[in-house]
Amino acid sequence: MKKALARTATVSAAIVGMSLVPLAGTSYAASCSGAGCDNQGPRATGCETASVSTQKTIDNNSRKAELRWSAGCSAAWVRVTNNSSNSLYNSYGYIEKYDSAGKLIRSLSIRVPDNKGGSDWSNMLGGASYYYRVCIAFVGNEYPMKCSTKF
Repeated sequence: MKKALARTATVSAAIVGMSLVPLAGTSYAASCSGAGCDNQGPRATGCETASVSTQKTIDNNSRKAELRWSAGCSAAWVRVTNNSSNSLYNSYGYIEKYDSAGKLIRSLSIRVPDNKGGSDWSNMLGGASYYYRVCIAFVGNEYPMKCSTKF
């Protein structure tokens, strides 16, 4: 009887342990898709890891903006990085969403971090039937705004 209880306890512990470890190739579904991702965070929704690629990159006075696209969520966002040691100028990255006629639908912004090498990202704009672009602008117009082409 003791052997049977010990064997049952060992098997039960193994089953519980296996259920806590994801199997190779396991993916987790994102919590939004398309326009349902509008103004949601890529990390919080799981879109940050759902087939993400960088579609466009621009640089403006050592501040970089990347148009990030999640194929798994059909959503885009801007990731900004400060590669300048000069933090005198406040700068912002923007992501813009356009319809097929070229009309601006919505835009979101994120402040570029002051610290060299610092990065941050905006919330997302979603939908596969739209066009997106990213821009970098400086407060006070010290440098002209630069934008990517649309994706």
